[in-house]
Amino acid sequence: MSARLYKRPESILVVVATRGGEVLMLRRTQPADFWQSVTGSLRWGESPRSAAMRELWEETGIQTGSALVDLHHDVEFPILPAWRTRYTPSSRFNREHWFALWLPGRRLIRRNLDEHSEHCWLLWPRAAQRSSSWTNRDAILTIFGAAPGTPLWNFSRSGCAK
Repeated sequence: MSARLYKRPESILVVVATRGGEVLMLRRTQPADFWQSVTGSLRWGESPRSAAMRELWEETGIQTGSALVDLHHDVEFPILPAWRTRYTPSSRFNREHWFALWLPGRRLIRRNLDEHSEHCWLLWPRAAQRSSSWTNRDAILTIFGAAPGTPLWNFSRSGCAK
């Protein structure tokens, strides 16, 4: 079977943030109660920047142009067993490239309803805490100048800031 029939084990993460310190968080339809920033797999032959711009448009309706900031950071993490069939049998790890999009304020979001059931804007410590992914949490902390692993116990996990 051709490698192109499988997903590429490389993805992007885009933290969409306002100058006021809010972060856009999206709740996935599957798995249940999985909160994240904009994410997505790179297509074969696609650059991380192109994938980030495409995923932003597909998941939020936001077009970025030159405003997208490449954080020049990537992390590698194991592909969970439940998802491995999407990748070549030899693929065990995914490489995630980090980007940020800074907005002057909140934007109206055109959510992809097949992928996300809800979205909200949270102050960055709450967004980091709400994130279901350690890489997403660390990316949020990094863009706001906090060290990964910063204790976030002072912030409530409940509700979205509307």
